[in-house]
Amino acid sequence: MRSVEHSKVQEPGGRAEGKDNASIRKRIRSIAGGALGNLVEWYDWYAYSTFALYFSASFFPKGDQTIQLLQSAGVFALGFIMRPVGGWVFGSLGDRYGRKYAMTLSVIMMSAGSLIIAIIPVYGSIGAAAPISLLLARLLQGLSVGGEYGVSATYLSEMATRERRGFYSSFQYVTLVGGQITALGVQLLLQFMLTDAELHLWGWRIPFVIGAILSLIVFYIRSNLDETKQFMATKKTGSAERSPMRGLLKYPKAIFTVVGLTLGGTLAFYTYTTYMQKFLVNSLGIPKETSTILSFLSLLLFAMLQPVFGSLSDRIGRKPLLIAFGISGTLATVPLFNAMSAATSQVSIFLFMMIALVIVSGYTSINAVVKAELFPASVRALGVGLPYALTVAIFGGSAEYLALLFKQSNHESYFYYYISFCILISLLVYIFMDDTQKKNKMEVVQ
Repeated sequence: MRSVEHSKVQEPGGRAEGKDNASIRKRIRSIAGGALGNLVEWYDWYAYSTFALYFSASFFPKGDQTIQLLQSAGVFALGFIMRPVGGWVFGSLGDRYGRKYAMTLSVIMMSAGSLIIAIIPVYGSIGAAAPISLLLARLLQGLSVGGEYGVSATYLSEMATRERRGFYSSFQYVTLVGGQITALGVQLLLQFMLTDAELHLWGWRIPFVIGAILSLIVFYIRSNLDETKQFMATKKTGSAERSPMRGLLKYPKAIFTVVGLTLGGTLAFYTYTTYMQKFLVNSLGIPKETSTILSFLSLLLFAMLQPVFGSLSDRIGRKPLLIAFGISGTLATVPLFNAMSAATSQVSIFLFMMIALVIVSGYTSINAVVKAELFPASVRALGVGLPYALTVAIFGGSAEYLALLFKQSNHESYFYYYISFCILISLLVYIFMDDTQKKNKMEVVQ
């Protein structure tokens, strides 16, 4: 009796092969649709930090640049408070009603937040209501992006084939970084088209208008995505948890593993991506336009590295990459920042930035799939989203604020040692955890 696989070989160009090709196209279309939505969500989120150099003076009382940036970084950090709430709300929705449903809802919420920021009057017109409105819009965006990460990471991991799961899931950070790149690209374009005064006065509103419009487009795309087989299987068999939170608490080891493996990685990621542009301007004295170009180019190369590292994890496992990041990040962070501070050329600074991003790629390229592989499908979206969002809110969200706080107190180097220590803690988790490529809870659904 011929196996299914043998039948397919015997019928090239026949119905079996056609069905396989259709399935592959369907899978790629779903992954591309999910990834594109992820990119737009993160563009909306990072437009804030990218354009803070221009709008911080509009929302806060007059003062020196560091104080204004500190205030806008404070709002950025407070936005992270809502991310655990978003991880809980949208993760629960994703596990109960579907990944597609939760992703579609989150992008509408992000659109509303961007639109609010685009139309808020400045501090000189409405006083304290300006920063309060900015904070409320940012909290709304935090709720949205807090849910986006867990659900989209789950969606991409479940849509991927077992052999290429690391590769396909790496597009979570390709699009996450792509959001930053897009925000920087918009900034470069506006810097070319508008004067510095126009950007400070009203030009900074343009990227938020763009974000609101793009989010509506993504809403349409996500409305037409396919649901994952693994979610449909849990729904069909009745194995879905009535209370995803109660179900999640059955996996305390996995929860603490997510926290531990995220701690150092998220701090390093937000330092070398979000904060780096401010560091170049505020600490190294590089012009805003030049810092934008350096950040854009470094992030573009960083995004290209993600599938390479993700594919490597499919061959050698997830654990070796995480350990490599842990060791390199612990030992190299302080020397890299000191080297950038002492560098006399922009080329040298760029090379040091890229070394840092190559190191961080050992974490960013596979952290989504590692988290997804720790949980069963019935609680996967919540398991990936909630503990991750809590950790990011505490350590990733505060990175820029702490860096500027140390800078203001003339102890900037303390921040570098803080990063190294947090990565060291994560390294201990990497060493003692299982390699999720070999031992995981990603049920295979035929």
